[in-house]
Amino acid sequence: MDLPRLLDGRLKLRHLTLVDALTRQGSVIGAAATLHITQPVATRSLHDLETILGVSLYDRGPRGITPTIFGEAFTAHARAVLAQLSQAGRHVAELADAERGTVVVGTHLAGSNVLLPKAIARLKRDRPLLTVIVREASPEALLVELEAGRIDMIVGRLTAPTTETAVRQPLYDESVEIFARVHHPLTARTDLALSDLAAYPWILPGTETVLRAELEELFARNGMPLPENRVEATSFLTVRQLLLETDLVAVLPSLIGRDDDRLCALPISLDSIGHSVGITIATTRTLSPSANVLADNLRRIALQGLRE
Repeated sequence: MDLPRLLDGRLKLRHLTLVDALTRQGSVIGAAATLHITQPVATRSLHDLETILGVSLYDRGPRGITPTIFGEAFTAHARAVLAQLSQAGRHVAELADAERGTVVVGTHLAGSNVLLPKAIARLKRDRPLLTVIVREASPEALLVELEAGRIDMIVGRLTAPTTETAVRQPLYDESVEIFARVHHPLTARTDLALSDLAAYPWILPGTETVLRAELEELFARNGMPLPENRVEATSFLTVRQLLLETDLVAVLPSLIGRDDDRLCALPISLDSIGHSVGITIATTRTLSPSANVLADNLRRIALQGLRE
């Protein structure tokens, strides 16, 4: 096939933002709402883009749209271009005023309780006019945001090795443990097995997380079904309050659970579920000066020890 001419003036920035939104939302209606345009405008823009490229980017179905192989490939390139443009604007602003700037960091449960707050506190002490924006979401959702340049880095559990699109830098290893409130009926026992928790309600991470898959494997190895009486949540504030007010039990990173003296770790080994916490950055662009400052603080604090 002939190569599409993408620099002849027909391809517009709106086409790139549309593809990003369509792939994220999975529907023309959702993408149009996200971009604050009408559905006919979004449909027409998509048709124009597919004409420029000479391929179909999405399969249409009764429940929405799904990217074709061409759609997946073009979405990745579109997000890379959008990310570079976003970073370029911020870089220029930082060069105009070296003491100001913005860094956007995504985080999930591991790392959000101790490492990230300490790094932000140190950064604000040295550069008080630098703005830090923290966004919390699942690791999978944050990777999409990182790819599109809407966040500079992810701080949290490293769920995969370095890839062509994301560099993962481990900072420290952290274990996970089963926690309950201090006065839970099980906290007085010292001879617990996983089967002893079968009668109690659980808080489990969402199905999209790696930790959930590891817990499912743990239950299977012990010949136990997944608890039917359960809550699925990843927000630490929600998890902590449920633990404090009920007989629910939950698996949490050790640093998070042991940071609250109202919670107690149950004596059940989960050595097979240890993990590394670190920074994930995009391979397609360099960090801005502001993001570099935060990353340096994260590395320094992890090296010095989180409890200091």
